[in-house]
Amino acid sequence: MHYLFHFLLLILRNFLQLGDMSDEENGPPEGSAWAELKLPDLLFTDTIRELHAAIGKEWDSLQQSACQTAAGRAMWKHVVHDPVAGLLAGETYLKSFYDKINKDRLNNAREISGVILAVRTLWFDSKLEAALSSFNGGEAQVVLLGAGMDARAYRLSCLKESDVFEVDFPEVLQIKTSLLQAAMEPTNEYQHLRMTAKSLTRVAADIREHDWVEKLQKSGFLQEKNTVWVLEGILYYLSHSQAMQVLKMIADNCGVTHTVLLADFMNKSSTMLSTSTFHFYSDWPDHLLPTLGFSDVKLSQIGDPDANFGLMHDPLNMFNKLRSLPRSVQTHPDDGTPCRRLYLVQASGSPR
Repeated sequence: MHYLFHFLLLILRNFLQLGDMSDEENGPPEGSAWAELKLPDLLFTDTIRELHAAIGKEWDSLQQSACQTAAGRAMWKHVVHDPVAGLLAGETYLKSFYDKINKDRLNNAREISGVILAVRTLWFDSKLEAALSSFNGGEAQVVLLGAGMDARAYRLSCLKESDVFEVDFPEVLQIKTSLLQAAMEPTNEYQHLRMTAKSLTRVAADIREHDWVEKLQKSGFLQEKNTVWVLEGILYYLSHSQAMQVLKMIADNCGVTHTVLLADFMNKSSTMLSTSTFHFYSDWPDHLLPTLGFSDVKLSQIGDPDANFGLMHDPLNMFNKLRSLPRSVQTHPDDGTPCRRLYLVQASGSPR
């Protein structure tokens, strides 16, 4: 359930600031990365077309946003290394995302569609690598809740000593597996694609239910093993009780082994963009998580030194304007708009 993309479009639609934008500040020189849309040849084979047709017919809008997220990563391939993102996204979502980027460039938008997604992806990648390094070379587990079309198990070398578990709805994992299997056939363009993780286990489960941890354990997850939990673009789609249950179950592991949580949180104003879609929020996740059992919590916002990656230099883009305001401010003093924030949070804990 990688559904952050839906939020990104909503927040950009509500806050888009137009003006002169230099490519040196917010993207590659002269937009060369988006000069032409080249679709993977494999997308035009019957097998792949049928799989993506099933996504269009059978998945709901939230499940389909996993493909939208993959499309964003594919469009920002000049900064995000994800060789199978285009295949997992599909033709429809790649073309749609490409059109949005071209429209933004035509309008001299200060934020090009997908820049938040690119920054978020790079933030999670870098924090995941750092967390695994903190285990001092020991074996570790990485659990991706709401994995969607995430391909980290195939693209991050830092996972070479880690057992990776992808948790999501069965229909999502089934089609994702079929797409990757088709891609790696000897005659196809991704035939040299190899898993970079030590192992990969896909766990069909709904984290809104109470049995997802049991299903995870039955699939080989070991509670006593050092673990990084990745909750990317998922918490705010849960109800308050569901999200708190998930966070508490992860926090409980801090009493058993070295546990790291990587997650993004919306503040309350962000959930107001669509109250029928977004539910859970936290204005102060760095205060919330210690009450659950995490001993060390670090919070970043898009544009901070560790959440920038050379893509957010323009001081007048909406994210840098928000960063200059205290987090307690709910309404922007310049234009009266709500301060809609997305927090990137790293939390950890260990047995005392």
